[in-house]
Amino acid sequence: MYDPTMVPLACRIPETIRRALDERRRTSGETIDAIVEAALVEHLQAGWSTLFQVSTAGALVEGVHEGAVSVHFLKQHGDLGLGTFTNLDGEMVVVDGRCYQVRSDGSVREVDDAERSPYAVLTRFNPEPPVELGAFAGVAELHNRLNALRTTDNLFYAYQIDGLFEFVRTRAVPKVEEGTRLLAAAARQPEFDFHNVRGTLVGFWSPGYVKILTVPGYHFHFLTEDRKAGGHLLDCRARSLTARVEREANLRVALPETPSFLKADLSHDGSAELDQAEKQKGDRKNEPARP
Repeated sequence: MYDPTMVPLACRIPETIRRALDERRRTSGETIDAIVEAALVEHLQAGWSTLFQVSTAGALVEGVHEGAVSVHFLKQHGDLGLGTFTNLDGEMVVVDGRCYQVRSDGSVREVDDAERSPYAVLTRFNPEPPVELGAFAGVAELHNRLNALRTTDNLFYAYQIDGLFEFVRTRAVPKVEEGTRLLAAAARQPEFDFHNVRGTLVGFWSPGYVKILTVPGYHFHFLTEDRKAGGHLLDCRARSLTARVEREANLRVALPETPSFLKADLSHDGSAELDQAEKQKGDRKNEPARP
């Protein structure tokens, strides 16, 4: 059947690759077109519904937060996501292809492409039509609203949630020395409260079976509409928000080759410590610094 979205491609390839294509076609039953398309999507990361992750959450737990990749590199793999910066210096929020850093004083800046990250998760966001979320009184109720939109517990989901929030509580981890465990860094984190503020939640839901790689369950970062405040989400409530959701069927993990990562002992399960650090309350609450 003719498909107007497909275009012809002609190229020269070595005879060895041609023989490999023929063998793959013979053994799998796939067409040459399908094999080449799948290979190009994988190599170029051009397909939708793929999460791209740098490093592992377990490495952060162990204190491995040396900058591994540049923001420029991250932007090649997604336009929506979250993460952190070298030495856990604040919270990363990527929305509409722009990367922001929420610092521990509550301020926000858009970072340049040379900034580096030890851990980030991004996707090229191509969501389903927007869905209106009903009123909820806390983050647990928000999770229940989002649970109703999921059709499986075994794939990943990406979210962008926009609107007027009655209340938001966030935190931002301060910069620490390399080797500081995540739980120790989170114990010093300041918290910020916002009231009646428009903004955006960016985040992901991940299955429990990947708990040694990334944060299982929901993980959100918040950014105000004016891009002047935000942080890692601890709690929120709202009357009505608009959610855009994409189911993600692929996960690509790029492991760092930094000295700290290569030398770290990542053999034990740090998921309990990760969960504690993600939910841990800070040692004080601040009004956010807003220019």
